[in-house]
Amino acid sequence: MNDFFLALRSGFGFLSTVPVGLTMEGLDEFFKRTYLHILVGAVLGLLMGMFAFLAMMTLPQQISAILIVIFVYYLTGLNHLDGLADFGDGVTAHGSLEKKIRALKDVALGIGGVGFCAMGILALYASIVCLQSEAVILANSSMRTAAAILLSSILIAEISAMQCMLTIAAFGKSIHEGLGSILVQNTTIPKYVVGLSGSVVICAIALQPFGLWYGGLIALIAAIISAFVVLNISNRHFGGMNGDVIGTSNEVGRTIALITIVLILSYHNGGIPWML
Repeated sequence: MNDFFLALRSGFGFLSTVPVGLTMEGLDEFFKRTYLHILVGAVLGLLMGMFAFLAMMTLPQQISAILIVIFVYYLTGLNHLDGLADFGDGVTAHGSLEKKIRALKDVALGIGGVGFCAMGILALYASIVCLQSEAVILANSSMRTAAAILLSSILIAEISAMQCMLTIAAFGKSIHEGLGSILVQNTTIPKYVVGLSGSVVICAIALQPFGLWYGGLIALIAAIISAFVVLNISNRHFGGMNGDVIGTSNEVGRTIALITIVLILSYHNGGIPWML
């Protein structure tokens, strides 16, 4: 039991900026229980969601959205965003497989990384703004209900982001030794299924009070599909994946989940049929 709580504490130390302390022993215990990504994601998602709830209730829409984005990175750190930057540099590099891998592993930031990070942050911000608008319509202009929908949606998005990392780790092939390869070695299919089961339960429950129980499940599925797309791109450009690709799947999965929920709310509100 002590090993379990050490693993859980280390999960917060590894995946967030929560000052719980991090040791190699704790990190080893966490990697033995990779399904704990989902539990850590649930707690982080609730914290983000509660912040988003308060921000939406007290501030104008666009201002609250940018503060939510800032809080997401304040709580989770910039490691995954750094992975997206390295991924962007590697994917946009011209030349041989070896040159692309060098760009992926290079500590210097290139224009590809800048572009990918800018698009990622803008997409996250835009999805939150759109989600707020659709939530207000669904809630019949009740700000409290709309803010609660936003809270649940951000919880789903963070769970989905964590599941994306497990997806990459379970089905990817490492190209070099590092934390990414350790996660790959420890994320067996049974552990992946345990994590996925937890994700399914949480995502199914999150939007159920608003009559949209299926919304969280569709968002989770969309995020997992995005992880396979990222993995496919990584295999084509690098012949495999590393920790940067795992971080990329986290950033992409979170935003894809939010965008999917926006589309579901828009459909429920009658927006998409009109557009078609």
